[in-house]
Amino acid sequence: MFLNPQIRDRLHVDNNDLLNRLLDGEPAPAWTKRPNAKDDLRDRARELRLQGWTYDQIQVELGCSKSSISLWVRDLPRPERRDPSEQAKLASRKRWEHELAIRDEERQRTKACATQEIGGLSDRELFMAGVALYWAEGTKDKPHARRERVTFVNSDPDVIRMYLAWLDLLKVGREDIRFRLLIHESADVAAAENYWAELVGSDRSAFGKTTLKRHNPKTVRKNTGDDYRGCLVLDVRRSAELYRRIEGWWYGIVGAATASDLRNRT
Repeated sequence: MFLNPQIRDRLHVDNNDLLNRLLDGEPAPAWTKRPNAKDDLRDRARELRLQGWTYDQIQVELGCSKSSISLWVRDLPRPERRDPSEQAKLASRKRWEHELAIRDEERQRTKACATQEIGGLSDRELFMAGVALYWAEGTKDKPHARRERVTFVNSDPDVIRMYLAWLDLLKVGREDIRFRLLIHESADVAAAENYWAELVGSDRSAFGKTTLKRHNPKTVRKNTGDDYRGCLVLDVRRSAELYRRIEGWWYGIVGAATASDLRNRT
């Protein structure tokens, strides 16, 4: 707080009686006040009180004491008393939001730890993972429908990246891969085509004609939004021999995994 001489100098009033009369009963000028670290909390508490929040709710939101809140908002009108059932719902929702935040932290922590557990990936590990990935997502030959062709379809960019890394490991050249897009007609087709071309590092000339899925008015689509880019189809040319090897590799993995001497495996 400034002393009277300082105020006198600022106001250029040399008469002390006049100065005292000017200051008598008047609050200190704003420029004489020092900023308070809790000013923002006070303003927020008053804002919440005017919205009808209780002291308990404001305390949980701001993390300050009820005594401070009482001093800050005591001049404001009391909020209307809510129906007890409504208060219970609000309290329950607040607890649930808190619980969801804790669960999300645990979820992210678990994922981060699991990611670290993988570490590096050897060529053999990538080879085995790629065989399993293809057998889960790639097209397969059937006795009633011969399809000895390596064709892979997926909408997940990370899955596509891993599949391409696997094909690189198998020495499949990018010039032997033909790309094609499957997408709903209501999507931004041009943007999706550009996205996949950039992701696979290929010119659009390597892409075949996009297949558009017609809209069914009876169906409620969930694959909408800016992140919907359809499915990418990857066909390996002249791949009958490669397909046969993939099938053989897969059954080799199955046989090794289900062998009766698991405890003696080295």
